[in-house]
Amino acid sequence: MTRHRILYLLLVLLICAAAIACLVSGSVSAPWADVWATLTLQPDVPHSWHYIIWHMRLPALLTAALTGASLGVAGLLLQSYFRNPLAGPSILGITNGANLGVAIIITVTGTHTGFGLVGAALVGATVVLLLLLAVGRIVRQAVTLLIVGILLSYLSSAILTLIHYHASADGVQALLLWGMGSFHQVGMTGMPVYALCTLLPLVASVWLIRPLNGWMLGPLYARSLGISVRGVRWGVLGITGLICAVTTAWCGPIAFVGLSIPHVARMMFRTDNHRTLLPASMLLGALCTLLCLWISTWPSSGQTLPINAITPIFGIPVILYVILKK
Repeated sequence: MTRHRILYLLLVLLICAAAIACLVSGSVSAPWADVWATLTLQPDVPHSWHYIIWHMRLPALLTAALTGASLGVAGLLLQSYFRNPLAGPSILGITNGANLGVAIIITVTGTHTGFGLVGAALVGATVVLLLLLAVGRIVRQAVTLLIVGILLSYLSSAILTLIHYHASADGVQALLLWGMGSFHQVGMTGMPVYALCTLLPLVASVWLIRPLNGWMLGPLYARSLGISVRGVRWGVLGITGLICAVTTAWCGPIAFVGLSIPHVARMMFRTDNHRTLLPASMLLGALCTLLCLWISTWPSSGQTLPINAITPIFGIPVILYVILKK
């Protein structure tokens, strides 16, 4: 068995262990025997356990895994396309666009939960993505497109600041809570839609493996291999834009996962081949968010910690290592 396969197997085992920890941990600790009996629909299981496992912990577990895998892939694609180690899913302004959509719907309608926020976040993220795609038809340089994304991010932040200034106390609190990130918003009823919207771009990202391997050697070399530079640009923007829009709409702006996970994948597997890095980023992203979900249940008071209070614990050391190393 090769070294890469051993690492893949190790990551899968760690993901399974983290998933079990998420199922048994919470405001009420559950023995693994009771959790297994509930998952296998065995008789004589209390209805309360069925509700806790199937409608609370299992949806949060699946949401965390899908979100982490998606953000890990989005970060990998952006860092490879822009050839910038500090490029991440939030760098193009798509996340801030989703934030702006949520802020507007909360301020105008007073809606703090439900599919209204999801729809608003999707609309805001889609508007920014369409602007980026329109600019992408004009500019040729990846760095220029990166700068445009940063400018759109600052513009969205400026408008968001004005909305915060004029919002009511309840609206500001709702925006603050939503921005902290949570994996409990999807639920079992919304899981099919969320799974479809995250798995589709993950499957589509496989198409970019060969083009990005050529792209890493330079645009001229990529063209000599018959790789469409325009196709790579549209593919990366489309896939990462959809991932950012969907994950931010349902879970809030999850920080540091997309920025740090690709670096961990490169350090572990010691390669720049996207055929190896793509599945590695999926597995590492899922493992990271599952660990964050598990840690968020540690408080003994029965409350859960915000996800964005935990992700910097994993992300900041990685980014500092990359910066100091280079």
